[in-house]
Amino acid sequence: MTLPKRIVSLCPSLTETLFALGAGERVVGVTEFCTRPEEGVADLPKVGGTKTPDLERIFRLDPDLVVVNEEENRLEDVEGLRARGIPLLETFPKDALGAAATVRAMGRRVGGETRGEDLAREIEGAREEVARACAGRPRVRLACLVWRAPYMAVNRDTYVHDLLATAGAENLFAGEAERYARISPERLREVAPEAVLLTSEPYPFTALHAAEVRALCSLPSGRAVLVDGELLTWYGPRTPEGLRYAARVLDRLRAGG
Repeated sequence: MTLPKRIVSLCPSLTETLFALGAGERVVGVTEFCTRPEEGVADLPKVGGTKTPDLERIFRLDPDLVVVNEEENRLEDVEGLRARGIPLLETFPKDALGAAATVRAMGRRVGGETRGEDLAREIEGAREEVARACAGRPRVRLACLVWRAPYMAVNRDTYVHDLLATAGAENLFAGEAERYARISPERLREVAPEAVLLTSEPYPFTALHAAEVRALCSLPSGRAVLVDGELLTWYGPRTPEGLRYAARVLDRLRAGG
């Protein structure tokens, strides 16, 4: 298989992974949300957003590989790229082990097999480490919100859920039909969470929002928690630290906030 020489990435996690795999010098275009690694992407051409890519600009960059994510990117844009005959690498990890598989697949495709295997094993090792350390500890009944107005909570079919569940969370909205379920304020209050996590992205929750949720759910101090969205949602090189970060967050909650 011929290795790609000109790569466009349409997902921040994938961009960071490409650099981690040693393919950064072949990346010729990224989205405006691809901010990592800072020094690597600063001067790269931007091709729009993850859901609003400028396909014509991508075509002008003449890529021989575009890496996409089923969740982050729209089907119509992926089909538009496919119709032009541009090779695609499609990804959709929903848990830490899926992130490891994605890293391996990307490594094979861009000629970074050794780095990909090393990173995949690091992810698998971190997951085993966290699961073992958290086994037997009390599970924390919580909701993890990723959006506001309306509130949106993650279900069990999400990468965020897997990291939190591995660390010992009981996700109160795990059984929702939608991966990112719309939750009314009344429903959030009714499930009586021990804690609510509010991610820094995709919605930029602030301390004011945490206070709002704390009052809504009658939570004690420290139980409406602002958490790092990059560590909990970006898969790839961040996954090992994301797992350990989830464990630290839950350990603080078990200790009283």
